[in-house]
Amino acid sequence: MVLSAGVIVVRREDGKWYYLLLRAFGYWDFPKGIVEEGEDPLDAAIREVEEETGINDLTFHWGPVYKESAPYLGGRKKARYYVAETKTKDVELRVNPELGHPEHDAYRWVDFDEAMAMLAERVKPCITWARDLIESQPPGGQDMDEGR
Repeated sequence: MVLSAGVIVVRREDGKWYYLLLRAFGYWDFPKGIVEEGEDPLDAAIREVEEETGINDLTFHWGPVYKESAPYLGGRKKARYYVAETKTKDVELRVNPELGHPEHDAYRWVDFDEAMAMLAERVKPCITWARDLIESQPPGGQDMDEGR
């Protein structure tokens, strides 16, 4: 089974959490991509966020915990999502050198309810897990930054 790794990127504004969603082929999801051979999944997730969005200030307040999606693409693939906060609001949908164009055609910062209305069913348990994690352990303790 192919493993993708990504980050449920959150940003706090006016006391409310917003989630970053990217759209590709008409589907909304979080930044993610294939874990390369020998690559640590968390490192892959951080790399994919920067490659796809330009965001490079992720703070993993909640540690290296993750939630995996149900298998998709006929059971051939699954996605692993970590949770991290960013202070970056502007997203740059970067060109993928292999494709010659960005992988995604749109992004949005949305609240939980908006995200639930936009995401595919396989991703909804992951954002629900992320919301519960964020609410049960508000940032403020010891952080694990991307440098690890």
